Amino acid sequence: MTTFFITLFKTISYVLFPRPIAFPKLREDGYRFFFFSREESRMHVHVVSGDGEAKFWLEPEIELAKNYHYSRKQLKNVESLIEDHYNELISAWKQHFSS
Repeated sequence: MTTFFITLFKTISYVLFPRPIAFPKLREDGYRFFFFSREESRMHVHVVSGDGEAKFWLEPEIELAKNYHYSRKQLKNVESLIEDHYNELISAWKQHFSS
């Protein structure tokens, strides 16, 4: 019976609290790029650093979705990094969510 509740708890936790999927190679200029499993289906990437965090849509074009504490200059820098790694981000998204 205990095993049942542990399994149930893990399942509920996975659904309610998705874990981030990080791109180990995509840490640049102090920013870390990642996405969450089991979040919305529209392609996007989360970005975090010591200064704040943001979310950018990747399709139909790169666009800021949310911003928490980044300046305009920082957002411009992050968007430039996303553009530089766009194909890598799209590929990683498709690979992860197709499995």
